[in-house]
Amino acid sequence: MADSSNASRYRWLARVCLFVLMIYVFLAAIDLFGDSVELLGKDAAAGLFSGLENPFAGLAVGILATVFVQSSSVTTSTVVVLVGTGELELAYAVPMVMGANVGTSITNTVVSLGHVAQNSAFRRAFAGATVHDIFNLLTVSILFPLELATGLLRKLATWLVAVFPLDGTGEGFKSPVKTAVEWLAHGIQSCLRAGLGIQGRLLASVLLILALALIVVSLIAITKNMRLLMADQIEQWLNRVLRRSGMLGMVIGAMITALVQSSSITTSLLIPMFGAGVLALEAGFPIMVGANIGTTVTALLASSVTGPVGLTIAVVHLLFNLLGTLIFFPVKAMRRIPIFLARQLAELTVRNRIWVLVYIFGVFIIAPVLGILIWRS
Repeated sequence: MADSSNASRYRWLARVCLFVLMIYVFLAAIDLFGDSVELLGKDAAAGLFSGLENPFAGLAVGILATVFVQSSSVTTSTVVVLVGTGELELAYAVPMVMGANVGTSITNTVVSLGHVAQNSAFRRAFAGATVHDIFNLLTVSILFPLELATGLLRKLATWLVAVFPLDGTGEGFKSPVKTAVEWLAHGIQSCLRAGLGIQGRLLASVLLILALALIVVSLIAITKNMRLLMADQIEQWLNRVLRRSGMLGMVIGAMITALVQSSSITTSLLIPMFGAGVLALEAGFPIMVGANIGTTVTALLASSVTGPVGLTIAVVHLLFNLLGTLIFFPVKAMRRIPIFLARQLAELTVRNRIWVLVYIFGVFIIAPVLGILIWRS
């Protein structure tokens, strides 16, 4: 028994160490990505993002990019770096982080299809999954036109960042996090330059590909590792507390998502509980709202190595989710809107499964692609 207990303890400690290491690799990859963009030059970066001056195209790109990489964290972190290096203007980046919020909700919707063979279970699971989609879509439908008309999020985030030490020229403040991650990022560049003799545009391209690969791999490792560490405990906690306090459920959702670096894991954990009927939609909704807030930690983390401008877009992401929460969560009548719409959509899909495909492909793929084609042209 003692040997088994010690082995379990060592495995847990090893996973914690792996989590810390992957956070470090993630930050170094963000720094490396910024360096690669700078090496590619502004003309190349402008070509990659040509046409995104139109906010509707930016919104569509945010949705589609997140659907393809299956991680809003990758999308928002990339946007943070591009804004931080000056290759993407703040105003054009705001719609992208809004779109990332919509795109990330496809994961739990797909997870709900595991119950498609049983009408009652599928009805509950699909409603539980799409309430997250609908909440994000409703938030975008309100805040996106408001941002276009007033620039509220951008202005408020800029003002908030002005009170942090990162504001200004950057002189006089050297982030210890940035210092630590630069060691690895610069070491990789030195190996490519001195060891392999790679220079110029080829170096920039290699760094870009390597950085993106490290970002994706590190986030996957963080996600899988923390799921092994916490999944069983999380499910037990949710069963005990969600029915007691909506606010507590929201806090737990934010904390879990901040730890596992993925809102998809938090929301997907709820789907089997919805499908089995052990968790009511009203009780699980606060967790999903909290997950939206918790997922902003990744962008804030990425901004720690990009300076004040990168921090501003990360704060925009946080404000977007906080304002969406304030609009729909405190007032019961508003909270019922996404829940009601999700249930109606679930009823429609139970009657005819073709609506599942229409919904998923229409919202997450066809509409964004058309948006990019129309508004980029």
